[in-house]
Amino acid sequence: MLAKPDYLNELINSGDFLTLSRDNEWHLEASEFTLVNGTRVTVHDTGVIEFQPQGTTTKDVVLSSAVHGNETAPIEICDELIKTIIKGELALNQRVLFIFGNPKSINIGLRFVEENLNRLFNGHHTVEGVPMNDERKRAANLEEYVTDFFARGEQGSARYHYDLHTAIRGSKNEKFAVYPYLHGKPWKKSQLQFLLSCGVNTVLMMKSPATTFSYYSSFVHGADSFTVELGQVKPFGENDMVRFAKTKQTLTALISQKEVQYPQFNASDFELFAVHRTINRTQQDFSFPFSDDAENFTGFAKGELLATDGDTPYYADVEGEAIIFPNAHVALGQRALLTVIPMQVDSNFV
Repeated sequence: MLAKPDYLNELINSGDFLTLSRDNEWHLEASEFTLVNGTRVTVHDTGVIEFQPQGTTTKDVVLSSAVHGNETAPIEICDELIKTIIKGELALNQRVLFIFGNPKSINIGLRFVEENLNRLFNGHHTVEGVPMNDERKRAANLEEYVTDFFARGEQGSARYHYDLHTAIRGSKNEKFAVYPYLHGKPWKKSQLQFLLSCGVNTVLMMKSPATTFSYYSSFVHGADSFTVELGQVKPFGENDMVRFAKTKQTLTALISQKEVQYPQFNASDFELFAVHRTINRTQQDFSFPFSDDAENFTGFAKGELLATDGDTPYYADVEGEAIIFPNAHVALGQRALLTVIPMQVDSNFV
């Protein structure tokens, strides 16, 4: 049994794990306690808290937010869920691990402190010749916590990881999800139904490995895992939480019910896109021809300029090729732009 640290009584009384994490940016002493309803609570570290209900469970759920600290709406959703669980207002039927990825970046109101945390997973936190920093250490630790959480689940339990974000830019499709590359395994209609219940009907199908948290859980642990973009970045207090009601309601049902029924799958409910290509920034002189307020999913005519990397121009080579996540200020070698094209439900969906 872990010793009781000084913060424990306040956490039990307030349920405010977010403030506790923000007050301890890189480390927090581990602790355990049990709620009146029998749910065992384990604080693994700053921003990492696990709930294990009594009885047999069938789902192991990871809900992460604040991998980028200025993406506040998902942080607020998870903060509210954690509080309701600790206060006994929400009873669980499934195991759940909540993660606030980068508490220090929350405090400074930026995507990251030194390095983009969502470019450091799947082993990319340790690269020969690259010095360690707090975010690299954090990525390694988060991988270990997820590994441990899934390893302790019931045999045969379904594994899920939803990494919740908001995008830098506005979007023609306000909410969308990124389906990690599955290495030939089929995409699941049931997961699209879950996303639709969250208010997300637009999904991007990746075609290559990535350094993201969601890809890590999918590739290493076989979890149904997504990066879920819930709108545009806003400061704390400026989010219209009504816009996230479906997401919160669906996540609540996922962890509090033994089984959740979703509407019957209908392909016409979804807008699906395949990643067409990735454009990386390799030169200091990198620019886009479009304005900073150009929205995600803006389409371009074949032959139109998409980006310029030093002396290399990139032109749309497919009519309607659309932009996602444009960011001209990423570090050299990192992705500055994804482009996507529409796709249909086919035999690769089960």
